[in-house]
Amino acid sequence: MSVTSEATTLWFGDLFGGSGTTSLDSSDAAEFPVSWAARSEGATGKTNPEELLGAAHSACFSMAFANELATAGTPPESLQVTAAVTFEPGKGITGSHLLVSAKIPGISEEDFQKIAAAAKENCPVSQALSGIPITLEASLA
Repeated sequence: MSVTSEATTLWFGDLFGGSGTTSLDSSDAAEFPVSWAARSEGATGKTNPEELLGAAHSACFSMAFANELATAGTPPESLQVTAAVTFEPGKGITGSHLLVSAKIPGISEEDFQKIAAAAKENCPVSQALSGIPITLEASLA
């Protein structure tokens, strides 16, 4: 069964002076203000496509990693995953860095790193982002 998820953005004005809102339609979970300043300068109080992409990437990687770990017989106690997505005006999205801290009883460092790398490759959002560098920094807590 496939699932299609939707989000809608309402934008008002030109790129540099305008702003808008992005709504998570499928879940009706939230609405976020967006602006060029938030995207290009990191203005507070508003989000940007890269932050939303980071949320998607960190959630997807967490699910993929939890599944890979359970399949290997070492389910995680907890995972904390941050995806830092970089945007450079004039160039676009230039990378996503996954920073992982995990509590996993009974796993070796070697197996942990191997499974983390596999999860990075198998995560559907990582696959969708195959046109940019994706780096991984994973540690056991």
